[in-house]
Formats: sequence, structure tokens, C-alpha cells
Amino acid sequence: MSFLKFVRAPFLAACIALLGAVAITPVDALAQDSAASAPAAAPATEAAPVGVPTPEVKKETIDNPYGLEALWTQGDFVARGTLIIMVIMSMGSWYIIFTKVWEQRKLMVSAKAAFDTFWTAGSVKKGAEGLEEASAFRYMAEQGLKAAEHHEGTLTEQIDRHTWIGMSVQRSVDNINSRLQDGLAFLATVGSTSPFVGLFGTVWGIYHALTAIGISGQASIDKVAGPVGEALIMTAFGLAVAVPAVMGYNWLIRRNKTAMERVRAFSGDLHNVLLAGKR
Repeated sequence: MSFLKFVRAPFLAACIALLGAVAITPVDALAQDSAASAPAAAPATEAAPVGVPTPEVKKETIDNPYGLEALWTQGDFVARGTLIIMVIMSMGSWYIIFTKVWEQRKLMVSAKAAFDTFWTAGSVKKGAEGLEEASAFRYMAEQGLKAAEHHEGTLTEQIDRHTWIGMSVQRSVDNINSRLQDGLAFLATVGSTSPFVGLFGTVWGIYHALTAIGISGQASIDKVAGPVGEALIMTAFGLAVAVPAVMGYNWLIRRNKTAMERVRAFSGDLHNVLLAGKR
């Protein structure tokens, strides 16, 4: 028994030493590998040198194959004709709006001059000569004077002088009102029809787009979105033409009403003065 104890003690000690060596060796190897890789990774985390410009990142731009240019180049004569019609409508509307505003402004200025200088003149004739040559108020004064001075003839003599002068002055007022209304019918027509013209262009464009898609046999979103989007531009054009025309029409009607109130007030006073014999 003493011999076995003597042999077993060194054997156990040797086994314990061997297990300790095996357990420690992988840890040391891992530590050595991490220490060796640390210097190699360090340069990657170093900051860029100061003063060295960083390279610019260029953004890739993608050209849009669908738009106004494609709508014009790829459209047929019906689509192009619809666009041309809407452009003419828009140009005509803006021309009439600016022209009528200028005419109304001139009429307002003439009205102020007539009320300031005409009634202080010695006679209707002198007051008319003091007004601007192309003034609407001078036109009314001259027509009233002409009616008061020329009330002769077999048929006109059957009309009393009061009615004859009143008819002549009222006729001049109606002519001025008709002149102010020129062009407003075009604005009303454009405002009411241009959305339907644009809708016609949209329907025509969608029809051709769907026909081309059916022939090609490809109904993917990239094949449908572009042509249909181009066709919808027609509707947007129609609305862009209609809205200024409608707003301009309503605005000009309101300004015409204000201007005609001054014209009628002047014509009524002129009628009374002519009946009183002040020429």
C-alpha cells in the first residue's frame, strides 16, 4: 500500500500540470494574435490629415424622359393642335385683361377731369373743348350738343325736344358701355371651354398611351405612368387657362360697373343742363 501511495502522488501531480498547460496555451495564443493585429488596424482609424480636401461625392442625375418636351415631340397633330389652341386662349385672355384695365383706368381719369373742370366752364361747348380729345365724356357732351342744336326734320320734329336730347345722350352712354364690354365675351368663352379642351387632350393622350401599351404587351408601371402623366398635363393646362380668364372676367365686370356709374351720373347732369338751354 505504501508503494501505491508513493507512485500515485507524483502521477496526479503530473496530470494536474499537463491540464494547466493545455488550458493556458489557447488564451496566450489569442492574446498574442490580438496584440499582433492591433497595429494593423490602427492606421485605418487614423483621422485624415488637416488641409487635405476630401473628394466630392457626385450625385447621379437621372433625365426625365417624360415631360413637356416629350409631350410635344411624341404627340400627334391632335395633341399639338390642342396645345396650340390653349396657348392662343391664354395669350388672348391676358391681352384682353391688360387692355381693358388700361381702358378703364383712362375712363376713371377722364371722369375725374370732367367732374373737376367741365361744370365750372361757362357753357357746355367750352366745357367739352376743355376735355381730352378721345374722352368718353367729351363724346357724350358733343352728342348732346348736336342733338340740342339739330332738332329738325319731318320725322324728328314729331319727337319733343326733351325726349330727343335724352335719346341722343342715352345712345352715347350705350355706345360707351358697349365699348367697355368688348372682349369680355372672349374671357367668358375661354373660362367655360378651356377645361373641356384640356380634358379632350387628356382623353386623346390616354387613348394613344393605352393603345401603345396594348401593342407592346408591357403593362408595367414604368410603361403606364409616363404616357398617362403626359396626358394629364393637358388637364392642368386647361385649368391654368380657365382660372385667370374667369377671375379676370369677374374683376373687369366689377370695374365696368363702377365706371358706368360715373358715366350715367355725368349723362344725367348733361341732359338737364341742355334742357335748361345752357349750350
